[in-house]
Amino acid sequence: MANPIELFYWPTPNGWKVSIALEEMGLPYTVNLIDIGKGDQCDPEFLKIAPNNKMPAIIDPDGPDGAPVSVFESGAILMYLARKTGRFYGQTERQRIAVEEWLMWQMGGVGPMAGQAHHFLKYAPFFDPPQDIPYAKDRYRTEVARLYGVLDRRLAENEFVAGDFYSIADMAIWPWASLWEGQQQTLEDKPHFARWLEVMAARPGVQAGRALHAELRGDHRSKEAQGVLFKR
Repeated sequence: MANPIELFYWPTPNGWKVSIALEEMGLPYTVNLIDIGKGDQCDPEFLKIAPNNKMPAIIDPDGPDGAPVSVFESGAILMYLARKTGRFYGQTERQRIAVEEWLMWQMGGVGPMAGQAHHFLKYAPFFDPPQDIPYAKDRYRTEVARLYGVLDRRLAENEFVAGDFYSIADMAIWPWASLWEGQQQTLEDKPHFARWLEVMAARPGVQAGRALHAELRGDHRSKEAQGVLFKR
């Protein structure tokens, strides 16, 4: 049996990407909890493997040439694990191009924009003093809606995001997309997106990855968490 991968994790959308991938790929792993509300991501030991002080990160004791390797950034981790296992990355060069396109689309679009929507819709209004900013709320809510419209049109012609096969692009997008209600989005006008959300949520690997330490997920509205995460 392969040596377990060390996963540095907290139950957030970016953390779920990797926990879902590990479950889907059937890779053994152990969990190191990085409590982002308490500032664990700034610990000097963690910064040695994740210099951008963000989780998730992994250490694979069976890395290239049999030597240990650490990987940070969720998209880079997904690509590494897909190459390592030969799974969920497509079978042809054209398929791999599609996977990478939509993975980058998530990393450059859905993740950052949905994250900002969460910030201004769910957190900033509860600051002391409150930062209830209509322009920012409308800006990010509207951009997330545009992105989900792009995804809906793509899924009108494809079972999964990169084509007729399940891939790391789906694993990357679903954790953020599954939180559409908190982003104040609608599904009635996005039937293909809604269908895909249901298909994804029914997968045992997605369920297991999403459930990993779900009891620890908080709303980050405490003054301590705001001070760490938002420098308040």
